[in-house]
Amino acid sequence: MLSWDQCRRSFAWVNHLAPRAVIAVATLGPVGHWGRAPGTNGTVAGLIYFILVYLQLSLPAAIPVLLLSLYLAVAFCDGAEIRLGRRDPGCVILDEFVVIPLCFPGVLAAAHARGWPLWTMLLAAFGLFRFFDILKPLGIRQIQRLPGGLGVVADDVAAALATCVVLNVITRIPWGAH
Repeated sequence: MLSWDQCRRSFAWVNHLAPRAVIAVATLGPVGHWGRAPGTNGTVAGLIYFILVYLQLSLPAAIPVLLLSLYLAVAFCDGAEIRLGRRDPGCVILDEFVVIPLCFPGVLAAAHARGWPLWTMLLAAFGLFRFFDILKPLGIRQIQRLPGGLGVVADDVAAALATCVVLNVITRIPWGAH
């Protein structure tokens, strides 16, 4: 099994980038510095990104985009942690941004079949994701303890997958006669 130091070598290219550039990517430019709730800003930006990009992609096209986004997020979040000298700094919101598509597998088709508008699922995903990301129940807090950028991103992956499970349950409950 690879150690974190061995895995981190695959991100060595980030060390060749200017520190300001690494931090700018990890904070989505100024977005991670706006207001008191930068994670909320990252989630909103991620929902907009999901609408503009992922809703236009087929599943076979979305999977490599998502995997590349997750890899880049781990690399940039790791580099930002090192450059800022802080563990999972609040201004680093690339993690929230890239995981939002993981909230929706299976959800939108089920919601559409029930005639539920897209905005209801986006709003529900926003609320549930923020709940899981902030409170970190179900072992998500322990996942955050993974080293470096892996821990920064992995807890958000877990929060997004928990959101996906809840949304899939909600969209499949028989809520009364049709």
